[in-house]
Amino acid sequence: MNDPLRMTSLGDCYRALVIGASGGLGSAFCELLHEDPRCVGVRELGRNSSPRLDLEEPASIANAAAELAEEAPYQLIINAAGLLHRSGIKPEKSCSSIDYDAISAVFQVNTIGPALVLRHFLPLLDPHGAMALLSAKVGSIGDNRLGGWYSYRASKAALNMLVKTAAIELARTQPQIRLLSLHPGTVISGLSQPFRGAAAARPASVAAYELLSLIDRLGPTDSGSFFAYDGERLPW
Repeated sequence: MNDPLRMTSLGDCYRALVIGASGGLGSAFCELLHEDPRCVGVRELGRNSSPRLDLEEPASIANAAAELAEEAPYQLIINAAGLLHRSGIKPEKSCSSIDYDAISAVFQVNTIGPALVLRHFLPLLDPHGAMALLSAKVGSIGDNRLGGWYSYRASKAALNMLVKTAAIELARTQPQIRLLSLHPGTVISGLSQPFRGAAAARPASVAAYELLSLIDRLGPTDSGSFFAYDGERLPW
């Protein structure tokens, strides 16, 4: 059993914001943050929150950030939303399976939406805070040994480039910010259930604890990097 979460790098009375808060991992993040005595507030955003934020509706991203600007700054911002499969969309086994509508939807949720999150929510981040975006190890080009999963792999590889590029820009003016791309591992959720490896999946509460603990350990020199939940630095 994990010890109670105590994030120390964000200071006393820190405030957090979680995007994708209704998902399995997002809700686990929120629950743990609510239990941390140092955390004085958790803003939970998603399709059904107020304000509403849907990564497939760009205006909702800008509107949510504008509405929450008066609450800023937040010391921790996490984007836990992502898309691997849903009705009409599943990972491609071959190049011949690539479909325009499917790959467009996957990129909208995994890359374009998060790019707009960076644009609109980075100004709401404390200059000594941390922002983490959930990526995936299968988005590593250097680690790709099996092929397949074209849309998901490519969308996460593109997300990693966005995080790296934004971190370089931030380092010039706000060098204490930590901007991180994180691989949560296989988590028990609707996202992983249909696929091989789901039997070895960890509970969302465990994955969220590991990721929050990792964020707490990492420093500004790690900004722009790609890490697995266990602290392994992953290849691009």
